[in-house]
Amino acid sequence: MREGEERIYTIPLRREFLKAPRWRRSEKAVKAVREFLMRHTKADIVLLDNSVNEKIWERGAQKPPHKIRVRVRLEDGVARATLVE
Repeated sequence: MREGEERIYTIPLRREFLKAPRWRRSEKAVKAVREFLMRHTKADIVLLDNSVNEKIWERGAQKPPHKIRVRVRLEDGVARATLVE
């Protein structure tokens, strides 16, 4: 991904959070979002907007969404992710 470019990603979370205990699934989902964006944007730092975090934790720690759509903008090696609605 080039600097200043903006992309929309649909991130699958189910396969990742099912590896964690039921009470830690949302924590695992947040880590999976960060890892996915680091891999796909080649960014050193990934910053998640509050809206992304709130969407994952919306139904509590045990029931995160199966997938999430985010808009990512890369600037100076920092990927900033916001929720697409």
